[in-house]
Amino acid sequence: MALEKNVKADLVKQFGKDVKDTGSVQVQVAILTKRIQALTAHLKANDKDHVARRSLLILVGQRKSLLSYLERNNRDAYIKLIQELGLRK
Repeated sequence: MALEKNVKADLVKQFGKDVKDTGSVQVQVAILTKRIQALTAHLKANDKDHVARRSLLILVGQRKSLLSYLERNNRDAYIKLIQELGLRK
């Protein structure tokens, strides 16, 4: 499930340094979080969709590794990001 262009652009604008900053860790985590939320809603309606469940687990793993990288390298940005996204430690 891909995100719409305008949703992705809003996330880049909110979490990136500028509108073309799609590669920073904060933007990547925000995009992954949005995709995880969409897949979670999909799985609540379609509980037997095992391909989507596997995709969800892959996305959660990617987000976890990016968050651990951010925590190691920039603790203040990590704390700010998890508060803005409403993630728990």
